[in-house]
Amino acid sequence: MNKTSYSTRFSYALPDVAGQLIFTFIIGGYMAKFFTDVYGLTAMTCGSILGFARIIDGVDAPVWGMIFDRAHSRLGKFRPWFLWLCVPFATFGVLTFLTPNLSYDGKVIYAAATYIICSVLYTGINTPVTSILTTLTTNPQERITLMSFRMYGSKLGVLLVNLTALKLVALLGNGNDRKGYALTLLIFATISVLLFLLSFRNLKEAVPQERNIQPVLGTFGALRGNWPWFIIFFSSLLFWIGFISRVTVVPFFLQYNLHRADLTGYAYSMDFISLATVTLLPWFCKWFSKTAAWGWGLAAMIAGQLIFSVGLNPNFAAFSLNIHYWFGPNDVISIPAVITLGWTIGYLGSGMAMAVPFAVLSDSADYGEWKTGIRAAGLLTAMGAAFCLKAGAGLGAAIPLWIMGLNGYTANVAQSPAALNAIKFGIVWLPTICLTLALLPVFLYRRFERMERQIHADLEQRRNASSTPPGPLREDDESPRS
Repeated sequence: MNKTSYSTRFSYALPDVAGQLIFTFIIGGYMAKFFTDVYGLTAMTCGSILGFARIIDGVDAPVWGMIFDRAHSRLGKFRPWFLWLCVPFATFGVLTFLTPNLSYDGKVIYAAATYIICSVLYTGINTPVTSILTTLTTNPQERITLMSFRMYGSKLGVLLVNLTALKLVALLGNGNDRKGYALTLLIFATISVLLFLLSFRNLKEAVPQERNIQPVLGTFGALRGNWPWFIIFFSSLLFWIGFISRVTVVPFFLQYNLHRADLTGYAYSMDFISLATVTLLPWFCKWFSKTAAWGWGLAAMIAGQLIFSVGLNPNFAAFSLNIHYWFGPNDVISIPAVITLGWTIGYLGSGMAMAVPFAVLSDSADYGEWKTGIRAAGLLTAMGAAFCLKAGAGLGAAIPLWIMGLNGYTANVAQSPAALNAIKFGIVWLPTICLTLALLPVFLYRRFERMERQIHADLEQRRNASSTPPGPLREDDESPRS
């Protein structure tokens, strides 16, 4: 039923490869380290910029969603946005990492403006990646398969950045990190544009979508009683705060707590192992449930955080592993074994914990239409996916940076015990608290997952009824058909 081709599946992965080639830079550790240690902003200022951008998200996400719900062109409903926004998004991705020689206040204004505009454009180009899923198939299991391919694309984009970014910065900058970042972003931005254009060319919106004629505020009616969406929203927001917090603090933790800044690229590259659980996701959801996959993913991440915390004990930190980084005979590095085990388990769990909410958002759009008669896939995915990702990413970066700043963090010097403890809190306990809170609402989702078959049947019946042409009048008809 509505099985998609491999061409569609691979093409659906491309926008996430393209988006991550830039977005990986503007969230978490890369952005924080660039603003503080390269561009010269304080940790408090950097955190404030990232936090203020999240206030903007509270406005731009629903606005984008309402635009998408009303948009219609001969090219499709969601697909054209890849064409229209890829160049502006890539351009501001590069501008964010330029470092004009300005006063400190000028630097703050420039950094905030370019970062916020790039972030707003990311909402515009990323939301259609989620929304278009409703137009590719109506089969819930096939949506899981497509989402798995999307996660492959996302993780591939992240891996490419993590494996090459810092090496390219050093190579192209030749000791000048400002120049290195600018040239590196230019390369990735160019590739990003080409991949978005290829996805635009290949994807086809197969499921017809009626143009939304609801009043602007009426679109929010799709949220009325839509408990599945609220569960997804709150769990996703907390997940991204926890996930990005650990990612943001990694380079600081490795440099100042472990004195192993050379492990930064390796630690980020381990994100790729999450594809092991993403690969199993369609099978797991088929034989168990999406709720179970979601819950087990979050539980594994929590377990990984706790193991990571044990590895900080000096008695355990002494155990190390020797591995080959980049598979080269001269690239042998020694890594703390218990810390690495916890980090690995956390990333394995993140594959399912990250993928399932994106997939079930399409189901929440179906639920909203079934419950209220209002189809608002654009709004629901903009708020439930793009907003949660960006708000979670911003807060996940801002909160630990604020805590570090309040505890005396100063770039490129030996840190005080208070600053070192703040870094530990940002990488261990803040993520643990957020992930635990994210797990709690997931237990309520199973009830709504059981309703999906009936919801899809009812919606199909409604759509068929509305498309059936009126028949001839009979004598017992009380009024003519309109």
